[in-house]
This record gives sequence, C-alpha cells and structure tokens, in this order.
Amino acid sequence: MISKARIKFVHTLEQKKARIREQLFVAEGPKVVGELMARFQPKMLFHTADWHSPLGGTTGAETDETVSEEELKKLSFLQHPQQVLAVFPLPHTEATNMELPSQQLCLALDGVQDPGNVGTIIRVADWFGITQIYCSHETADVYNPKVVQATMGSLARVDIHYTDLAALIDHLPKSCPVYGTLLDGNNLYQQELSNQGLIVMGNEGKGLTDEIRQRVNHRLLIPNYPKGRDTAESLNVAIATAIVCAEFRRRIE
Repeated sequence: MISKARIKFVHTLEQKKARIREQLFVAEGPKVVGELMARFQPKMLFHTADWHSPLGGTTGAETDETVSEEELKKLSFLQHPQQVLAVFPLPHTEATNMELPSQQLCLALDGVQDPGNVGTIIRVADWFGITQIYCSHETADVYNPKVVQATMGSLARVDIHYTDLAALIDHLPKSCPVYGTLLDGNNLYQQELSNQGLIVMGNEGKGLTDEIRQRVNHRLLIPNYPKGRDTAESLNVAIATAIVCAEFRRRIE
C-alpha cells in the first residue's frame, strides 16, 4: 500500500517551488509517460497492474510500485487517471548561450501564461519539426503538470530554454529574421518567409511586450476573412502559432 507521505510528496510537485527544490516533475498516462521515458529515466513510477512499460521488463526507476486504481487516484492530478504516473528529473532549462541553432526555425514565447496554451504550442512545434523554444521568464513553467499533459509527450522531442528574450534577440546577427504576429503587421500569406530565424508569439491578452515588439524585424498578421468583416478581436495564441508554423512549413518544403 502506498504511504500517505509518498502521496503528499508527489502532490507537492504541483507547485513550481517544490519542483525546483526537488528537481523533479510529474507526468501521467501511458502516452505521455511512454514518450518521456524514451528521453528521460524516471525517478519514480506508480502504475496499475495492466500498464506495460514501453521499455520492456525494466524501467530504471528507483521507485517502481504497482498500485490499485484507488491509490492512483490519490496520487493523480487528473480527474480520470490513466494507468501510470511518473516522476522524472527536471531538465535544465535556463539558456546557456545567446545563439540560435544555425539553419533552424525556432519559436519564442513572450509571456504566454495559460498552461494549456503553452503545452499545445510545444505539441504544435513538435508537429512542424521545430525543436527549440525560447521562453521569457514570464512564460508559464513548462513542467507544470497541466503543461506536461497538454504536450502529449512532445516534451521528449522539443528543447525548452528560459531566457531574457530581448537580450537573446539583441545577440542575434543583424541578418537573422525575427518574426512577430501583430495587429498592425503585414499579411502572413503575402510575405517572404525563411526556413531559419525566430518566430515570437505573445501573451494571450497583451500580445508582444513593447521591448520585443521593437525588436521584431518582420511583422506578420494573420488576416481575417472576408476583409473588413467584424470578427473576434484576436485568435487564441496556440491556434495562431499553428497557423503561422503551417504557413512557414508550406512555403519551404
């Protein structure tokens, strides 16, 4: 039987300060846990008898416990737990340099706050082959359990870096394109797009901060249709990211 102390410990990891202190994060469900186990070795695994490790007979976890469905419910952050909960070591996310990988298209998040949006954006990036995301320190923590679940395992293939975005952009070569979506931007579908550079997406309510807006050298607008018709004020940032990334990939493939 799983101890109350262990349940309490897992629940502390819902809080960012505990994740930082313990250097651990939580993932749940066969899909998410299975994807992450391909990249990270779990520290703890709690699973029902019908869960099967994607690695076969061994998991490498220091703690590997078979639990009942009722015990899994006590551990879980989900309304409907799914077979397995894993605790993984927290990757280092603070950017170590101010350079983008050469010849790559990268994403940046400027104060995106909603965990669901951040998780979906990571999943979108994975789908469109973008493996590097740079986040301002005001962006939601990608190892928040809600973000982790929303990625559906894409954290296994996308590297996350937290940094001062303004300083990062200032260190880029002058020739490096920095794209940003703005209401006064130019029609996305009529602009020249590159297969390298940085696409910056802004906060759900405020968009890009002034300091980042000033550094964008390619201002993009996703136009509404038909032109001039009254519509919603703006698009959800995750949906906007998907539209922008799709157009970049459509042009360069």
